[in-house]
Amino acid sequence: TGVDLDAVRERVQQVGWVKSARVVRLLPDTLIVEVVEHDRLAVWQSGGQVQVIDGQGRPIPGADAGRYPGLPLVVGKGADEAAPDLLPLLTQRARLMGQVDAAIRVDERRWDLRLKGGALIQLPALNPGEALIRLDALDQRERLLDLGFSRVDLRTPGAVIVRPGGEGGAAA
Repeated sequence: TGVDLDAVRERVQQVGWVKSARVVRLLPDTLIVEVVEHDRLAVWQSGGQVQVIDGQGRPIPGADAGRYPGLPLVVGKGADEAAPDLLPLLTQRARLMGQVDAAIRVDERRWDLRLKGGALIQLPALNPGEALIRLDALDQRERLLDLGFSRVDLRTPGAVIVRPGGEGGAAA
């Protein structure tokens, strides 16, 4: 009896975390199955659901978010689709990324970064990369990320508004 290699490949590709598969027969009695997994970009939390998303912001069926504690957390409606634009900007900034607890999508148009100490960095809807460059410059000059602040507002072009830590705030 023969094995339908295309049918085997199609069945393997139906597994949610499989991006693509290749099936090769080695005569007389061996099948080799090569699998490429989806790239995992982040864990997305929205509406009580938690899912792993790929590099295009699409949920990966069957991927258990609990198995990927090292992935960044993005939260909110639309965060899945917008994450592929934001996360590369953050990963270029290891010092900042190491302090980010979650990137929270606000009104499906902009991001807040919640830091592990509870502080908040508010990014603008337009040009968040430019805002992060301003934050980098301030951090290099003043070591901002080491200071205790409750909020940094970068939503106004050319401005950085820092609310010091204290009551209701947390150290970064």
